[in-house]
Amino acid sequence: MGDFRACILTAGRDAEPPVAGNRRAKSGDNSGSLQATAGQAAGESIGYLEAVSIGVGGMVGGGIFAVLGLAVGVGEGGTFIAFFIAGIVALLTTYSYARLSVALPSQGGTVEFLNEAFGRGNLAGSLNVLLWLSYVITTSLYAFAFGSYGATFLPNGAQSYGTHLLISTAIVATTVLNVFSARLIAQTEDYVVAAKVLILVVFVAVALTDADFGTIQPSTWAGPGSLVAGGMLIFVAYEGFELIANSAGDVRDPTKTIPRALYTSVLFTIVLYMLVAVVTVGLLTLSQITNAADFALAEAAQVVWGGVGFDLIVIAALLSTASAINATLYGTARLTVEIALDGELPTALEDKICGKPIVGLLLTATAALITANLVPLAAISSLASAGFLTIFAAVNIANVRLAARTNSNKALSAVGAFACIAALAALIVHIATTRPTDLILLLALILLTYLGEATYQHRRRLRPVTSNAPSRRS
Repeated sequence: MGDFRACILTAGRDAEPPVAGNRRAKSGDNSGSLQATAGQAAGESIGYLEAVSIGVGGMVGGGIFAVLGLAVGVGEGGTFIAFFIAGIVALLTTYSYARLSVALPSQGGTVEFLNEAFGRGNLAGSLNVLLWLSYVITTSLYAFAFGSYGATFLPNGAQSYGTHLLISTAIVATTVLNVFSARLIAQTEDYVVAAKVLILVVFVAVALTDADFGTIQPSTWAGPGSLVAGGMLIFVAYEGFELIANSAGDVRDPTKTIPRALYTSVLFTIVLYMLVAVVTVGLLTLSQITNAADFALAEAAQVVWGGVGFDLIVIAALLSTASAINATLYGTARLTVEIALDGELPTALEDKICGKPIVGLLLTATAALITANLVPLAAISSLASAGFLTIFAAVNIANVRLAARTNSNKALSAVGAFACIAALAALIVHIATTRPTDLILLLALILLTYLGEATYQHRRRLRPVTSNAPSRRS
């Protein structure tokens, strides 16, 4: 998860009035990156290393802290293979993002790609709403991880209700922060990203000297089907590389920089995740990981560095997930404005108070709060992964449709689309055979996404918005 950094609006631009004759003020909705430095926010361009940082920071957010235990529970000794399989699906999709970002440099990113390929109708609208809902669920995942890791500091008897209290506090506190001073976090985001990646890299480097590699031999792996399903269950941990596309308009030499940054960030993350899985399985027994599934990484660090290591990983997880919650809420609230301005959500979500999308922020936070407290972690991860696999399949198909404009190899994007669809099918089969109730949640999510969009569009046609400014659909 990644952090949804690349939909942030600068404070000065938020307050600009709309341009006459268009519901969307083009200059008023340019977005930068929560991870970008202050200089970049002021207009400086983004280079290769900064772009890689956006991608890596987006992926290596709260996701790995939350889903590692889930992955081991399915993949067992072959968990690192599960992460590899999920990474390959993400890597195939980077080709489409690279070509689309270069040909259509827009800070609308995924939303713009889908609209260009499919038009601003029910299909693109449904996909964009699904994108928003997927980020809502991802916020819930980060909040769940925050609560689970934070509760380890509480007495055993208080951990159950303490987890829910921490989940709620994290979402409410970051929502308040977004209302009053979201840029405070933006100014420290680079340091948070560097710290969490550094801690993980150092932990892996040290743990490799203590890990028992006999625990990752092929004889310890789960079956092929379980490895694929395990990879797709935690696919949400690779969500985030697409945020580079949101900054395409600010990247120096985008033709070369964007593809290199996308591939570098995904490849680095694949290697990092695989090594984290190797050392975790090599340090702990499967039963130990299962018993500490919600904070497995901290449990593994305790083997290497004792109580200090446990506390260090917990602190890193709290910083990382809090940062991810804040950034995702900030960006997703603005995504509701983007989609509403496209006529795909009610116009009330366009409204801003003091330059901030308060309605969208409160709606997103409320949905995340309910989901994080009522839905189990495995179901949250499954829903988020399914949502992004669907979106990424659509982006690959979009690049096939726009191949002439993006100068792309249709076959490569078609392979990416097939991989995403096959991965989604494997995830659905796994859910249906292990947790049928989660499948009902998944089907309800997809069905309600489409029906809700179609119903809104039907009502909109029957009762068009009266305004002196035509909609973007006109």
